[in-house]
Order: sequence, then C-alpha cells, then structure tokens
Amino acid sequence: MKTRSLRRARTHRLLLPALLLLPASLLAEPLTLRHAVELALQHANGAAIAAADEQHASASYRELHNNYLPQVVAGSGLGYSYGFPLSLQGSAPSIFNINAQSALFHPELRDFIHAAQSESAAATFHSKDQRNQIIQDTVLSYAELEKWERRLDRLHEIYPDVQKMQAAVADRVKEGIDSQLDGTRARLSEARVRLRIAEAQGSADVLREHLSKLTGIPAASIQTETDSLPAFPTASTDDDAPKQAADNSPAVKSAVEHARAQYLRAQGEHHSSLPTFDFAAQYALLSTFNNYQNYYIPAKECTVSIGTFLCPAGTFQRNNATIGVSIRIPIFNSSQRSRAEAADADALKAKKQADAARNQVSEETLRLQRAVTQMQAAHDVAELEYEIAQKNVEAVETRMKSATANLHDLDNANTQSSEKLIALQDITFELERTQVALLRATGNLETWALGTR
Repeated sequence: MKTRSLRRARTHRLLLPALLLLPASLLAEPLTLRHAVELALQHANGAAIAAADEQHASASYRELHNNYLPQVVAGSGLGYSYGFPLSLQGSAPSIFNINAQSALFHPELRDFIHAAQSESAAATFHSKDQRNQIIQDTVLSYAELEKWERRLDRLHEIYPDVQKMQAAVADRVKEGIDSQLDGTRARLSEARVRLRIAEAQGSADVLREHLSKLTGIPAASIQTETDSLPAFPTASTDDDAPKQAADNSPAVKSAVEHARAQYLRAQGEHHSSLPTFDFAAQYALLSTFNNYQNYYIPAKECTVSIGTFLCPAGTFQRNNATIGVSIRIPIFNSSQRSRAEAADADALKAKKQADAARNQVSEETLRLQRAVTQMQAAHDVAELEYEIAQKNVEAVETRMKSATANLHDLDNANTQSSEKLIALQDITFELERTQVALLRATGNLETWALGTR
C-alpha cells in the first residue's frame, strides 16, 4: 500500500510540470464565434467610443432644453463703499442676493433643441453602425484565424513526409541516381513548406492578438472552434435589395439625421433675429455699511398720515426684490446674418453628404451581390481543381506500385495538391468575407452572427 502511494505521488510530480509546459492553446477551451462576438461588443474600444458619443449628444439636448427651467444663483456682494455705493459686477453691494432666470420665448432656442434631438438620433444610428462594424471585424478575424489554423494543421501533417522525400532524394543524388538539380528541387519543396508554416504561424499570431484586443481574452488562450461559423443564407438577387439596404442602413440614417440637424441649426440662426422673452427675478439684502442711508432716507423716518404709510421718494429699504420679463428686440446685427449664411452652407453640405452615403450603400450592396455570385463560382472551380489534384496524387501512388512513376512524380503531385488546397482555402475565406459584408449591408449581420430574431 505504501509503495502504491509513493508511485502515485511520483506520477503526480512528473505530470504537473508536463501540464505547466503545455501551450496555453491546448489547455484552453475553444472559443466559439458567437461568444467572441458577444465579448467584442462588451470590450471593444469602438463600442465604448460610440456609447460616449451617444451620451454626449443626449446631454447636449438636455442642456438646451433645460434653458426653460429657472437657473438660480445665490451669492454675496460684500465690499467697502466710499461715497455713493457703486455696483460690483453689475449688482449692488449686498450681504446676500439670489438671482433666477429662464427662457420664456426663444424661436432660435426651439430650433436648436430640435437640432440637438436630431443629433442624438444620429448618434444612436452611428452607435448601431459601429456595433455592426465590431461584429464584422470580429467575424472576419475569427474566420481568417480558423483558416490559418487549418492550414497550419495541414502543413504540420505533411512536413515530415516532405523531409523524408528530401532526404530520400539526397541519398539518390549521392548514389548517382538523381542529378544535383533534382536534389535542389527537393530542397526547394521543403523550403516552401517551411515558408508556408512561418507565414501561417505569423498571421495566426497577429489575428489572435487582434481578437484579444477585441474580446479581452489572452491571445495565447484563443483557439477557434471548427465549423462554429453559422451557415450563410442564400445571397439575394433581388433588384430592390440595394434600395432597401440604403433605406435601412444605420450609416445612411445617421447621415440623414445629421443633415436634418444642420438644417434646423440654420433655421435657428435665422430666427436669432427675432424678439426674445426671458423670465428674471432678483432678491438682495442690502447692508448698512455701504452708505445707502446717506443717499436714501431710512424706512424708520417714514411718517404715518391719516392711516396711510407714506415714505418720500428715495426711501432706503434693506430687503429688495425684482421680478419681471426681459425683452430683447434685435435691430441690426450683420455678424448674425453672416453666421446664418454659414449655417445654410453647412446644411447644404450635410444634405449632399447624406445623398452620397445613400448612393454609396446602394452601389456597394449591388457590387456585393454580384461579387458573391462570382466568388461562389470561383469557389466551385477551386474545389474541383483540388479534387482533381487529389485524384492525381492517388494515381501517381498507384503508378509507383507498378514502377511506372518515381519519387519526383509523387513530389510534384503532392506539391500541386498542396497549392490547390491553399488556393481553395483562400477563395473560401474571400467568399466568406464578401458574404459577411453583404449581410452587414442588408442589415442581417447581427441576426446571423448572434442568432437573434
């Protein structure tokens, strides 16, 4: 019993270092595409920036709207007076004062508030467009990483055979069976595989680092799950799809709302030449040490006559209050007129930009529709070429058994098969890239990636 316990403890001591030395990707659970997208929407910097812009636009709207609420300020204007008590920053010296002010009727303020509402809506649409951008970036990075991982697995699988082939040709060169040129070609085949491995490993490392920044997961623990990409829907060939994509595009809607906001701002600048009405109120507790009593008769010296409290003009009163409406009527302001003309130009520019965005989305959707059809045909061609290359390898192996083919024929067949497989993988990824872009253009990307309805 004691011997078995010692043997078990020795086994644990040997296994623990081995587990610690394993690559992190082997110990980590595969990361599904859906989980990667969910994490990216939570951790990506673009999402936080868009949320901050949306919050800023909403706060700007509330700032303008709150001008209709009284703004109350309390304070004091203490100071020494020599002679007649002059004002301190526009107010009489006082122990305590309180001021209240709010807008009552401002035509330009109403337009600016509506413009801020449109900007807030534009920020919301921009946030949705940024969300789609994050999903697209995550999906494409994930799909490309999966491509390089599959390629690495394939290259690591064939590399030992390539090394054996190169060693066998080298022996045949020493024996005088093959020429020096044959030996160089064999070394070239082995070098090409090493180049492919280095290329695939480097690309995979870069994509893992990018996904790590998007998802917040350590790069070393990111491992894709095979076949985790959902099946792509059949590409629509409807001629109305470009128009529908332009109508539903968050980027276009954001541009349209921004153009509307610029138009409303221009209206507000023009309405700034109209009269305005403001509510205003003020209370002040005056002091007895600022010489007021030297220039105004104190209230205690007022007399009572026939039951009426009579005070001569200029009576000093410590408690003072004013409430009323401030009316402003602009008469001449050439600077404001120029500002309104500049706002008109900005509104026209924003409208043209919105039209350009609509046209761009419509044209891009049509291009993507046609590109998907073309890439599907190219994918079929690449798949058939790889199938033929595989059958050629099998045929060469059969011929070698009957001594009608040699090692060089097999090496050439394997090289062509590997090149056709790489071409098929590249075409497959380009097709996926185009399909993802089309899903984003038609507004179906998030539904496809997250499986939401």
